[in-house]
Amino acid sequence: MRIILFRHGPAEARDPARWPDDSVRPLTARGVDRTRTAARGVVRLEPGITRVFTSAALRALDTARLLSALLERDEPELMEPLAPEGSWKAVLQQLTRQPADAVVVLVGHEPGLGLLASALLRSSGDGALMLKKAGACSIACVAPEPGRGRLRWWLRPAALKAVSPIKKKKKGRVA
Repeated sequence: MRIILFRHGPAEARDPARWPDDSVRPLTARGVDRTRTAARGVVRLEPGITRVFTSAALRALDTARLLSALLERDEPELMEPLAPEGSWKAVLQQLTRQPADAVVVLVGHEPGLGLLASALLRSSGDGALMLKKAGACSIACVAPEPGRGRLRWWLRPAALKAVSPIKKKKKGRVA
């Protein structure tokens, strides 16, 4: 299984007057552009994505929708433990229901995604490994259990932006 952790893009500043419910706080216009560009990098690095799961918070849901659009897929699937106060242990529990060859993207928030990455790589959720907004990482694991993961890549949005498309070789051309 490959697990791609993708933090939501830059969102509007917390403002209880505008968004009394923080879960409806949207991405900024710049955040949409930055996130779409980062999502392109994720798709280029991970061409076999099978499912996209997301927090229900609007900023994460919009991030997941941008990624799903690039994948030409339907709406991303909600996963309750990806919410801002969610539990990395509950996320792992839900991932056990996925096939062993699945390539899943989890769109969520910090510190939850960092704690999840830490747990997969080091057997506990102690000492979160932070993701920048619109940043992502990929972890390969035989099973979604603490300490069973192997880091494939961990990139900031600027590095995801720089990922070039894979160039296909032309037929009949000698290299």
